[in-house]
Amino acid sequence: MKRSQFLKSAGAAFVLPAVWPWAALAQSERSNCVLVPSETPGPFPLDLTENTFFFRQDIRENRAGVPLRQKIRIVGADNCDPMPNVRVNIWHCDRDGDYSGYAAMGSEGLTYCRGYQMTDANGECEFVTIFPGWYPGRTTHVHFQVHVSSQYSVVSQWTWPHAAAVEVATTHSALYPEGPDPLPPSQDGVFTDGFQLQLADLAWDEAALEYVSHYEATVEGAGVSGVGYQELTTSAHLALGQNFPNPVSRATQIPLDLKSAGEVVWSLWSPSGACVVRKDLGMCAPGRTLLDVDFDALGLPAASYLYQVEVFNAS
Repeated sequence: MKRSQFLKSAGAAFVLPAVWPWAALAQSERSNCVLVPSETPGPFPLDLTENTFFFRQDIRENRAGVPLRQKIRIVGADNCDPMPNVRVNIWHCDRDGDYSGYAAMGSEGLTYCRGYQMTDANGECEFVTIFPGWYPGRTTHVHFQVHVSSQYSVVSQWTWPHAAAVEVATTHSALYPEGPDPLPPSQDGVFTDGFQLQLADLAWDEAALEYVSHYEATVEGAGVSGVGYQELTTSAHLALGQNFPNPVSRATQIPLDLKSAGEVVWSLWSPSGACVVRKDLGMCAPGRTLLDVDFDALGLPAASYLYQVEVFNAS
């Protein structure tokens, strides 16, 4: 008999989550609820799905460049409400216009400027990175992929107002030896059909000495919980529900429905990608199991956490 993993699923459990500036905006102000245009994944996508190394907030590694705190919000087109528990992958070039992970660029095996996060109860996630450079034929941009469910994801790109991108490279010229981006979005072939729905804002935070950017994308759906990015094979074996209550005070339960018996392991992760708790429940029978999470008993502070559930069968 061998212990073989047959499924994994994840969601988000929140304890007193932080509120971003846009959370207080009226619905009509924060989203026009028009689907974000789909774009090519670009020449340099990498599959991050099964590699938890990329589940991280800070994706800079050793890349030079001015710091950028990128905040992303995902809403559903059906009702303009935030979409929690969806996975957001992002990747972009470094200040010199090079992507990680490709032999042609001398970066095979490197992983900088790539990562993914799960959206919280407000449909929001955040990355720490550098402001990207540019390369011939393309304006400054970031690729992103939103995994809403095992059957639907959207791939697109966002950019910034050209004047803002030029100002970054001009103000921080020592960090951007290639100089300012010469190509405005209006002349970029990818954005020839318009880019108003793919435009992020950008502002300098003097106290933090970093740029802060907000981008909001509308995708198909009206809200997702629990099983946001599981594989098709996973749904045949389990259903992982949203923890309740959510937001959490000091304790919550995660509903797990097993279609067949298996060994259950659950874990809690910080948004930065650190595993803070891992519990092995042993063999669980088919049916509903409530996973009890008591933050006081676990010695965890009030914060946002993501939960992951793994089930193993013997075969």
